[in-house]
Amino acid sequence: MKRVLITGAAGFLGSHLCDYFLAKGYHVIAMDNLITGDLKNIEHLMPEEHFEFYHHDVSKYVHVPGELDYILHFASPASPIDYLKIPIQTLKVGSLGIHNCLGLARQKGARVLIASTSEVYGDPMVHPQTESYWGNVNPVGPRGVYDEAKRFQEAITMAYHTFHGVETRIARIFNTYGPRMRLNDGRVLPAFIGQALRGEDLTVFGDGSQTRSFCYVADLVEGLYRLLMSDYAEPVNIGNPDEITIAEFAEEIIKLTNTTQKVVYRDLPVDDPKQRQPDITRAREILGWEPKVSRAEGLKITYEYFKSLTSEELYKSEHKSFDKYNKA
Repeated sequence: MKRVLITGAAGFLGSHLCDYFLAKGYHVIAMDNLITGDLKNIEHLMPEEHFEFYHHDVSKYVHVPGELDYILHFASPASPIDYLKIPIQTLKVGSLGIHNCLGLARQKGARVLIASTSEVYGDPMVHPQTESYWGNVNPVGPRGVYDEAKRFQEAITMAYHTFHGVETRIARIFNTYGPRMRLNDGRVLPAFIGQALRGEDLTVFGDGSQTRSFCYVADLVEGLYRLLMSDYAEPVNIGNPDEITIAEFAEEIIKLTNTTQKVVYRDLPVDDPKQRQPDITRAREILGWEPKVSRAEGLKITYEYFKSLTSEELYKSEHKSFDKYNKA
């Protein structure tokens, strides 16, 4: 039985990866310090014979007993609200964390897949974004703690590949959505749905002309698995190229939730990207992958998930305290 370590396993993407690999017959070792993750996302897996959980910060030394075939490094705050509140931890997990994972991979002879992001492109001057584009990132702006952590993560991963011969894969993940997201974490989709559920007007930053491309989580996980199993070491965009403006998306959410709220406009945050659309030619040609779930179908599933949460779960989903982490 193949053994896989998934860091950030109690988070949105990490928990879906745990589900996927268990269903495929892997022994899954989940690791998370729960700084942004939630045990509720993986509690249904705890009774499984081939699932184990380590409450550990990957930025510290990582030891996993026994053989290890694959490592998926998904530990990192991923939303603006989170990484702006815990900037040092965000930089640590993107530097010390990936260093520890790569060292473990070298020791075990394991293959590593890292969760990079479309944010390495910054506020892009190329549209749609191809993997050959180097990006337009402000390293000292408020978003730099996340963007540059991910760019460093790619650099050290490729260095371990070329210098130490470690098998590595780099996934540049574009906006992804689905069940287990946290409401009001700063990302547009859960923010809109959270406001709709509370009967509030939907807040659009800027004039709403900026664009995003949303990929349903099941499609993304399938793409990540295909990349892991490929023999391709260069970065690959994994996302849905179906582009929509934020203003249009707000109207879609109002229609989906059958509410009467209006859209209100606020100033655009510093360095917020104006366009975001992946060119997935490389994923299509190398992985034979493209998204299958339409935005209408995926949004319906996601909205039903949020509606099913209790008031206590909704509150927990909206609020996360980082006080104990801000001493680092």
